[in-house]
Amino acid sequence: MTVKGKKRGRPAAASVALSKERIIECANALMAKEGKIPSIRKLAANLDVDPMAIYYYFANKQALLEAVTVSLVKKLYSPDPNGDWQQELAKLCHSYLNLLAQYPGLLETLLGMTSHGPATVFTERFDLATAGLPLDEKLRNNALSMLADYLHGYALAMSCQAGDELKVDMLSGPLGFYMQALERMVNS
Repeated sequence: MTVKGKKRGRPAAASVALSKERIIECANALMAKEGKIPSIRKLAANLDVDPMAIYYYFANKQALLEAVTVSLVKKLYSPDPNGDWQQELAKLCHSYLNLLAQYPGLLETLLGMTSHGPATVFTERFDLATAGLPLDEKLRNNALSMLADYLHGYALAMSCQAGDELKVDMLSGPLGFYMQALERMVNS
């Protein structure tokens, strides 16, 4: 009796060069196309491998989810710590909203995660953008939380609209207000 189809177990070295990077790249493409993180079966089908081959590279679905979301968040603009903090922070915020718009299921995935990898990447970029401000730890944490919550709400509103009335470039006014308040708090 012969078994047709894909082999089970660890992928052979001479196979289609399956790697963590290739799996993540395929997951990113599927997410952009379908608006959500693909299932292991769908990912395996697109890679033309057995679903268990994915688990050779990732211990579980949560590890794959972490790797995929971190790879996407790493695409964010990386602020220049020596640049004008307001311009750098604005570029980071626009970059984040554009990323969330490009990958519609990313926001829901990020908000449902228990790991902190993607949030750590955004936090590091926030710290780069605000490097020129003398923020104490409490003010920094509050400013970061407020900005992240606002951006998530903005992205959610963008994704729920029927047309395209709300756009990323409309963020300038509210973001300017946020920056004025932050600067005033630093200087008081």
